[in-house]
Amino acid sequence: MDWGRFAQQMASMARDLLAQDSVAATLRRITASATELVEGCDAAGILVLHGERVETLAPTDQLVTDSDQLQERLREGPCFDVAHNSEGERVFRIADLTGEHSRWPAYAPQAHELGVGSMMGFLLFTDDEDLGALNLYSRKPGAFTEASELAGWLLASHAAVAFSSARTHAQMEQAVATRHAIGEAMGILMGRHHVTEEQAFDALRRYSQQHNVKLREVARRICEQGDLT
Repeated sequence: MDWGRFAQQMASMARDLLAQDSVAATLRRITASATELVEGCDAAGILVLHGERVETLAPTDQLVTDSDQLQERLREGPCFDVAHNSEGERVFRIADLTGEHSRWPAYAPQAHELGVGSMMGFLLFTDDEDLGALNLYSRKPGAFTEASELAGWLLASHAAVAFSSARTHAQMEQAVATRHAIGEAMGILMGRHHVTEEQAFDALRRYSQQHNVKLREVARRICEQGDLT
């Protein structure tokens, strides 16, 4: 492992992550970086759990999606375990999936049939939240070494901060856009019906509750249609 070259590549990746304009673009850069920076990595993706449902983000290869769906179906697997239990292991490395695995007796042989030879995974977390698991795949057994694991861990540490920052920024942008839309909708109602600001907001809120529609969607409809219809 050429750690000097790795450090330069990590610095370049960190700058690239800050330059991305969306959460999706940030995640794609993270998983692409895994295949570029971690020796032995043929494919990468981020697994996020929503209850018991698995979501695969920014996969670099169909193998990643197939593996995640297999783990969701079987309710077992290393990526599933890491993402599911933040109090347990935050890193795993499986040198060889061609043999039997008592911990994942159903997943391991079927993953090997998909073409997985070895795997690594890293919980993406900050002090405030767990974000999912960054999972790295090789089609060859024994592809990941201790150096690969260290490189993956360093990448995952940067990735977690970038992921969290991008998501927070997106949430803030959405909140600002929502407030703007609500304000514009209230102005339309105030002008059309000669009501106060408070009355206009009450009308928005009542419509939202009665029709089980989010307030921002009610505001969008008013901005497009000119009234509550």
